[in-house]
Amino acid sequence: MADRIPLLIVAGFLGSGKTTLLNHLLRNNRGTRIGVVVNDFGAINIDSMLVAGQVDAMVSLGNGCVCCAVDVSELDELFTRLAEPRARIDVIVVEASGLAEPRNLIRMVVGSENPRIRYGGLVEVVDAEQFPASRAQHPELAAHLRLADLVVVNKADRVPQPDLERLRQEISDQIGQVPVYATTHGRIDPGLLFDEPMREAPRVAEQLSFDELLFDHDHDHDHDHDAHDDHRHLHDDYTSVSFTSERELDPRRLIGFLEDPPPGLFRAKGFAAFGVAAERRKFVLHMVGNHIVFEPDNWRRGEPRTTQLVLIGAGLPTETALRRLHETVHTAAEPLDPQTMLGVWRYTPH
Repeated sequence: MADRIPLLIVAGFLGSGKTTLLNHLLRNNRGTRIGVVVNDFGAINIDSMLVAGQVDAMVSLGNGCVCCAVDVSELDELFTRLAEPRARIDVIVVEASGLAEPRNLIRMVVGSENPRIRYGGLVEVVDAEQFPASRAQHPELAAHLRLADLVVVNKADRVPQPDLERLRQEISDQIGQVPVYATTHGRIDPGLLFDEPMREAPRVAEQLSFDELLFDHDHDHDHDHDAHDDHRHLHDDYTSVSFTSERELDPRRLIGFLEDPPPGLFRAKGFAAFGVAAERRKFVLHMVGNHIVFEPDNWRRGEPRTTQLVLIGAGLPTETALRRLHETVHTAAEPLDPQTMLGVWRYTPH
């Protein structure tokens, strides 16, 4: 399952900053090959330095990314093409049109029988300045928020801090424990959304590509700009927490943790060993938002039966999360009854 390509959906009302966020991801990731899918090049003006093309065209970008413009009915076929090993895509990002119903896209991805892709979450982008008026005019936006795995409150620099905090609280009250990440200009750390690929380092010196030079220039420019811009103080930087246990876990307790996660948790990944009678397999975990998947696997020869999990979120209370994970360890001498695995099987694909 670790080899499956995460498919991330970016949605939000017209003008909320979806394309700005997308361009930020394209410009500010190191070596990640992103497959970008948009509804309509005519309606969405992606940065001309990165994308050029026409409807129904697949466009190769200079930084190894791919951009496509398709009708929704063609998406499943397109996902298959992007997921082919020869495409060498690390993550697929679907930018939904301004009033698209994200529920259908989620169903398409979660229900896909393509063994090469997995659901990477729904990111709902909100305009901090315009959202109250947009929500009043389009009540369906509230329903979209409740589907989100992560809400990005963009253009946070355009509203006073008390108004921003009030909006974030309103959204949190409406959607529960889903992380709410405030930022400006679509700046969001790619590490919150997807993992950088583990590629072998070049053995000889390489000339910097144009895209690498562009990245370095933008990075330096942003660094200088930070001295005069408080955008880094507007949001909670994403947090990554690692948990390791040489003792086996209680599957019921782990399921309880995942079904009632600490606030701000967006993703969880890793593998677990369970202290259940006659159960000696490794269970690979992938969680994004409320979507949990376990897949049984075999331990490699000589590999210790050690649980290793990584939690990723925005504003994640690390000490609370680690304390709760330690409470999932099975401490009794006797192994657990196989019936305790029922919660895990509920999240295991058939």
